[in-house]
Amino acid sequence: MKVIDSHQHFWEYDPVRDSWISDDMAVLKRDFMPIDLAVELKANKIDGCIAVQADQSDKETMFLLQQAEKNDLVKGVVGWVDLQAVDIENQLKNYSKYKKLLGFRHIVQGEPDPDFMLGTKFQNGLAQLHRYGFTYDILVYPSQLQAAIETVKRHPQQKFVIDHMAKPAIKAGEIEEWKACMKVLGSYANVWCKVSGLVTEADWSSWKYEDLVSYLDVVVLAFGMDRVMYGSDWPVCLLAAEYSEVRGIVDRYFNKYSKTEKGKFFGLNAMEFYGID
Repeated sequence: MKVIDSHQHFWEYDPVRDSWISDDMAVLKRDFMPIDLAVELKANKIDGCIAVQADQSDKETMFLLQQAEKNDLVKGVVGWVDLQAVDIENQLKNYSKYKKLLGFRHIVQGEPDPDFMLGTKFQNGLAQLHRYGFTYDILVYPSQLQAAIETVKRHPQQKFVIDHMAKPAIKAGEIEEWKACMKVLGSYANVWCKVSGLVTEADWSSWKYEDLVSYLDVVVLAFGMDRVMYGSDWPVCLLAAEYSEVRGIVDRYFNKYSKTEKGKFFGLNAMEFYGID
């Protein structure tokens, strides 16, 4: 069984660029590179990973592609491109020559307008992605899910994946509104969901496996075992758990599923979504 971590990050820490890393996130204030991740992947019997952008710049995209070219464990990159750019089609055409560049992401969760995704320029950029075979990772908070739903409805040919299960408020125990939106998103066949980021939405210091189960239940029911995929969110997960603990959560939850279903969740679904061998 091929095991793919569908969501992790690399960076050479820069206190100005990475100002989102606050003082209570001090564990993240250092470099995290493929040589560091390789140790975790080997220890947890994982065959490869997808590197996802953490900074919104073309420089970030090229940095990740450089890491992917130098390290076989990095099977692909989800980069950043300015989807609102006037010349977006030319940029995508240029990026399409990079075999390991699989898709793009915008940090929509950081946008103050809950309807940011519905902007005309952004929608135009999204409409170009499928022409070049690029996927799109949706990173939103629950308050932005209505715009995400409208977006996937408008782009039936585009492959989307929800990052971090749309960050439900696990620590606060809020579930109903998020659950309703995830059910709607799961009804669209072109939308997948990453089971990642759970521990960082729970109480960092005192989360328990039992706190997470009802949220996992929602996602599996909404998307089915053909459209969910494993992601560690390393190194951000270190705010609340070691890599092995994150892996342990999903090992425990999916233990009751068949070998075929586990094969899909731990690798095959990510490989199909991102189009990797």
